[in-house]
Amino acid sequence: MGKIFTVISSPIGPLTLGECGGELTHLLFDGEVPKGYAEGRSELLQRAEAQLSEYFKGKRHEFDLPLKPSGTEFQQRVWAALMDIPYGETRTYKDIAIAAGCPKGYRAVGMANHNNPISIIVPCHRVIGSGGKLTGYGGGLPVKEYLLGLERKYS
Repeated sequence: MGKIFTVISSPIGPLTLGECGGELTHLLFDGEVPKGYAEGRSELLQRAEAQLSEYFKGKRHEFDLPLKPSGTEFQQRVWAALMDIPYGETRTYKDIAIAAGCPKGYRAVGMANHNNPISIIVPCHRVIGSGGKLTGYGGGLPVKEYLLGLERKYS
């Protein structure tokens, strides 16, 4: 199967889901389309849409989808550490840097978060600055606040 995408509606605006070879490769904001992907539908994209709908209703705390984010070895370690952050909790950039094996790599963690191609499902919104400060987010700080508030409400 080729690279396909679909755009879905959500409480935070349009989200693009991308798939390649039966694995989810993208969840992007504002209807952005991954390069080289053609519009289409599949069972996986429908499952992802259903699971996101449950998430936004507070009924799903973990996703059960095959993921294949494309990135460097370090980015992969950071994204794996993000997957270990429980629903409704947060970690600092320092916590994630330590978990990724690069204790002084806070900025590198920030860049890996920025380049996370599967937002929400790979929960980079759960990473905050030291002292609890909300810092940048690909979907914008209001979206990050919304997602963290949603998870606090239903955890």
